[in-house]
Amino acid sequence: MLEEMLQRGRTAQKSLSGSNGKQRNQVLLEMERLVRHRAEDILRVNREDVANAVAGGLSGPLVKRLMLDEGKLAGLAEGLRWVSDLPDPLGRGLGQWRLNNGLRLETVRVPLGVIGLIYESRPGVTVEAPGLTIKSGNALILRGGHEALETNRMLAALWRHALKRMGLPEDAVQLIENADRQYAVGLMHLQGLDLLIPRGGAGLIQTVVKEATVPVIETGVGNCHLYVDKEADLEMAIRILRDGKVGNPAVCNALETVLIHRDIKEEFLPRAFQALHNDGVIWHGDDEVRAIVPDAVVASESDWAGEYLSLDIAAHIVGDLNEAISHIAHYGTSHSEAVVTESYPVGQEFCDRVDAAVVYWNASTRFTDGFQFGYGAEVGISTQKLHARGPMGLEALTTTKTIAWGTGQTRDF
Repeated sequence: MLEEMLQRGRTAQKSLSGSNGKQRNQVLLEMERLVRHRAEDILRVNREDVANAVAGGLSGPLVKRLMLDEGKLAGLAEGLRWVSDLPDPLGRGLGQWRLNNGLRLETVRVPLGVIGLIYESRPGVTVEAPGLTIKSGNALILRGGHEALETNRMLAALWRHALKRMGLPEDAVQLIENADRQYAVGLMHLQGLDLLIPRGGAGLIQTVVKEATVPVIETGVGNCHLYVDKEADLEMAIRILRDGKVGNPAVCNALETVLIHRDIKEEFLPRAFQALHNDGVIWHGDDEVRAIVPDAVVASESDWAGEYLSLDIAAHIVGDLNEAISHIAHYGTSHSEAVVTESYPVGQEFCDRVDAAVVYWNASTRFTDGFQFGYGAEVGISTQKLHARGPMGLEALTTTKTIAWGTGQTRDF
């Protein structure tokens, strides 16, 4: 079945990449219209998926990720319009040059091909990801979690309808409708698949990275840190901490650890604890933190190393910038890291030395998001270095080819 889907995807992708940008944009705008027009039906199906998932034992952040509401659906529709307004990435020249022999070369952007996407819980991905792949001329094979199957099935059907109505092949978007794990494993080993992207928890991502025999982009696990320097504006630091922890704790760009310079611990910690107290945040701290915040839970190694994805924050006292950067290097996941400081040398050194997809100076890590970055959406947030890093928009779903214009040049004869 997967090989047949791959072949249908290849055929569809060739037609899609040969279409013009206006035609591909029309598909996105038609899907926007369908999402808005069918919102009541989509939400009804999603409520049924949520009810079944909760009855089956799903809880916590995964339930929140599974749920759609009117606001989320409207945001997804708006994202499609944003993507349609972006420049067409295909055929865009990246520079021309001429060799001494007169051969003229130009590198241009072209689609990757057929992309597979394995994801958990979030049916919004079934709206966002095809918008980006269609716009960039790629075909997409989706394998969502069983808990969102009916919502994903409906959304994928709407995409296929939009494609067909605009005169493009509906197999540019295909959904694996069987929830059996064998199909996820099969996608990891589907010879000829151009790229596989996992979106979900650490377990899913690491399974795909370790097991897949097709090209994979590692995404999403976000053990994100905030370092509050001794020269920080403390009110700013508390706002950034609260936004990163409380705004939406179940996402990968949420803060999990705050590192505090020892010189300001007595002033900062009580104020930060009080500011987050009414939000229900539970603090996990080292001995120095607990001496100031007695309500804090004793932090263990797992507190530094993992994602909470909940209203928990780990707090650790550091002696200087070097200690903060060392802690991040040891425990971070190369996702998003932030510093709050009014010192230019400290801020610049933090940005230069911290190895992450996105580094923030006096701003919240919650901006690591395709919509916030102006991409309209994202197909994932890459935490690796090849070939894309950070929120993956249209350009990240393309590769390049070089076109050479000659007048009969040969190399050896």
